[in-house]
Amino acid sequence: MHAMQYTFTLPADYPMDVIRERVARTGHLLDDWPGLGLKAYLVRERGGDGSPVNQYAPFYLWHTVEGMNSFLWEGAFQRPTDDFGRPAVRQWTGLAYEEGGPAGSPARVAVVRRRPVPEGVPLSEAAADAVRETGRLSAVDGALLAAAVVDTGCWELVHFSLHAGDAPDGVEGEVFRVLHLSEPGRGLLARGRQW
Repeated sequence: MHAMQYTFTLPADYPMDVIRERVARTGHLLDDWPGLGLKAYLVRERGGDGSPVNQYAPFYLWHTVEGMNSFLWEGAFQRPTDDFGRPAVRQWTGLAYEEGGPAGSPARVAVVRRRPVPEGVPLSEAAADAVRETGRLSAVDGALLAAAVVDTGCWELVHFSLHAGDAPDGVEGEVFRVLHLSEPGRGLLARGRQW
């Protein structure tokens, strides 16, 4: 499993309905993308859910690198780049993935928590902790799924979770609203530890 995210931070007075309309019009285009586990079309609005900014920040879980590369290099990624500029695209290697309880429920909220992999802790212990935390997050009431991914270039650990309701207590991180969920290969994402 591989994860990917890019963010467009928009002006404070940006009409976020433009993003909602864009996703309503084009979100379905990735509903059958080969190699894509899921794409969550995420937004944060300044003043809502504790957000200091307006942001459009799609988050992807890929079950093949070929699907991810095809998205980036064969034209689909060009559309947002043409409209908003070319963002930095963050990529992470998968550590763990778990499904939650209410299968088939629509995703309303995503929570993304970033933190450094702790210094002085053996990497095997840090990875085992990330796997356990993924299991805990997926078991939270209303959780649809949870994933742990890592960027070994800067040793950043990211936990990503989707929820059927508002962000529950005990789940820390940036809160995003889900405008659409494309999940053509969600069932192909390997569950559990990724090694």
